Amino acid sequence: VQLQASGGGLVQAGISLRLSCASSERTFSRYTMGWFRQAPGKEREFVAAIAWNGGFTYYADSVKDRFTISRDNAKNSVYLQMNSLKPEDTAVYYCAAGGYGSRWYRRTQEYEYDYWGQGTQVTVSS
Repeated sequence: VQLQASGGGLVQAGISLRLSCASSERTFSRYTMGWFRQAPGKEREFVAAIAWNGGFTYYADSVKDRFTISRDNAKNSVYLQMNSLKPEDTAVYYCAAGGYGSRWYRRTQEYEYDYWGQGTQVTVSS
């Protein structure tokens, strides 16, 4: 499964940004999709996940109520709407796919995902 993340950029604090992750894989709709991020000098961390049908979502506490994950299986795409951005949101953001055909549970660990996109840089200035 190839994943292509896009939509990153340099924005001021408080501004919104929407990341996209597209796949050409026709089995995309069978995967749980997740977003992770890695800030300079830090470990990659979980941000959000969404079930194969969009029926369940889960967020890291640090982004809850500010970020929204969604997906459009007809377009083989997953999105991350980021509102009220803060300088501490600065990171490279990665989309990931895992759990093919599996029932939903909160996949928050890197090893629970099988495929990864290349990352898109988000920089938030104060």
